[in-house]
Amino acid sequence: MQWGGRFAAGPAAVMQAINASIGFDAKLWAQDIAGSRAHAAMLAAQGIISPADAAAIDSGLAQVAAEIESGAFEFNNALEDIHTNIEARLTALAGEPARRLHTARSRNDQVATDFRLWVRGALDEVAAQVKLLMHAFATRAAEHAASVMPGFTHLQTAQPVTLGHHLLAYVEMLNRDAGRLGDTRARLNECPLGAAALAGTSFPIDRDATAAALGFARPTENSLDSVSDRDFALEYLSSLSILAMHLSRFAEEIIIWCSAPYRLVALSDAFTTGSSIMPQKRNPDAAELTRAKTGRIFGSLMALLTVMKGLPMAYAKDMQEDKEPVFDATEAILLCLAATVGMVRDLTPDTARMAELAGAGFATATDLADWLVRRLHMPFRDAHHVTGRIVTLAEQQGVDLESLTLAQMQAIEPRISQEIFDVLGVAASVASRTSFGGTAPTNVANAAAKWLENLA
Repeated sequence: MQWGGRFAAGPAAVMQAINASIGFDAKLWAQDIAGSRAHAAMLAAQGIISPADAAAIDSGLAQVAAEIESGAFEFNNALEDIHTNIEARLTALAGEPARRLHTARSRNDQVATDFRLWVRGALDEVAAQVKLLMHAFATRAAEHAASVMPGFTHLQTAQPVTLGHHLLAYVEMLNRDAGRLGDTRARLNECPLGAAALAGTSFPIDRDATAAALGFARPTENSLDSVSDRDFALEYLSSLSILAMHLSRFAEEIIIWCSAPYRLVALSDAFTTGSSIMPQKRNPDAAELTRAKTGRIFGSLMALLTVMKGLPMAYAKDMQEDKEPVFDATEAILLCLAATVGMVRDLTPDTARMAELAGAGFATATDLADWLVRRLHMPFRDAHHVTGRIVTLAEQQGVDLESLTLAQMQAIEPRISQEIFDVLGVAASVASRTSFGGTAPTNVANAAAKWLENLA
C-alpha cells in the first residue's frame, strides 16, 4: 500500500471510490512519462542519482509507454491515479532505481506539470481545427462574394449583404478565438516541475533543464503558486466557451436558414436526419447538437471556477476535480469544430431565394435615404423622415420600393429624379457599400483572398 505504515487500517470502499482518479487521469499517461523521463535525466545530470539508475528508469519508462500504447498495460484502481500506476509498473520492471525517481518532486508538482502538458497539446489541436474552419469559411466566402442575401438585425430584414460577407464575419470571430488560444498557450508555457509539494526542495535540482526538456519557455517562479495554480485550465475553458458560443451562433443561423420559411440554404443527408413519422422532414441535427454542446462547455468552465473559488494555498484534493471538465470540454469542442467544418463545406445556398428575400422588407430604404442626402444635400434626419413616408406608401400599395412610380415618390419629395432607381435594387445596394469592411463584392473577394493566403 502506498502510504506504508502511516495508517493501520485500509480505506473503506467508499473512500477508495471517491479518492481514485485513475478512471479519468489515465489520459495523462504520456505526459506523466515524459515528465518523469525529464526529471530522471536532470537528477542524474545534477549528481542526485547515478547515471545507471537514470538509464534504468528511462528504459523502464519507455517499456511502460509501449505497454500502454499497445493496450497491454493493466490499470489498477487500487493504485489511485496514473502517477502511482506508472510508478508501480516501473518498479516491477526496473527495481531499486525506480524507487529513486520521486526524489525532489511531489505528486503536486508532478500532476501540475502533466496537466499543463496535456492542456498545451489540446490547445494546439483546437487551434489547428479553428484554422481549418477559418479556411472553410473563407473558401465559401470567395465562392459567394457577390451572392446577395438579406442582412438582418433583430432577425428582421435590414439591408442587403452578400453571403460571402456574412461568412467572413465568422472568420473574424474565429481569428479572435485563435488569438485567445495563443495567448492562453503563452501564459501556460511555464513548468511547475521542481516546485515539489509547495515549498521547493533542498536538492540541487536544475529546473531550467527540465523546463527546456519538456518544451516549456521557463520554470514557474513561485513554488506555492506552481502547485496551486489552475488559471491555465480556467483560461483554456474560457477560450473554449467563447469559441463554442461562436459555433453556436453559426449553428443557430444554419437552423434558421434551413427552415421552410427562409429556405436560404440546404444541407445534405450527411449533416441532417429524417423524422420517424414525417417523411418530408430533413432536420439540421448537426447544427442543433453543436448548439446544445455549448452548454456542456460553459458548464465545464463554471464547474472548475466553482472548484477553485474557495481553495486556500496550496494544493487541495478538490483540485483532482480539475481534469474531467477540461477533458469533456475538449472532446465536445473538437467534435463541434469538425461538424461545423463539415456543414460549411456541405451547405448549398439557394442564391435565387436569397436574392428574392434580400429585396423584401424594403431592404434598400437606407439606400434611398443616403441618395437624398448625397444628391439633394438633405440632412440625414430629414431624409430618414422622407424615406419613411415613401416606405409607408409602398406598404399601402403592396409593392416594393422599386415598383413605385417616379410621380408617386415626387408627390412626397418633388426633387427626386429618375436617378433614384439606380440605387433601389439589391445588387446596386451591395455594390455601393465600398467602405473599408463593407459588403461590396469587390471588398469581399479581396478579403476572402487575403484570408486564404494567410491561412495557406
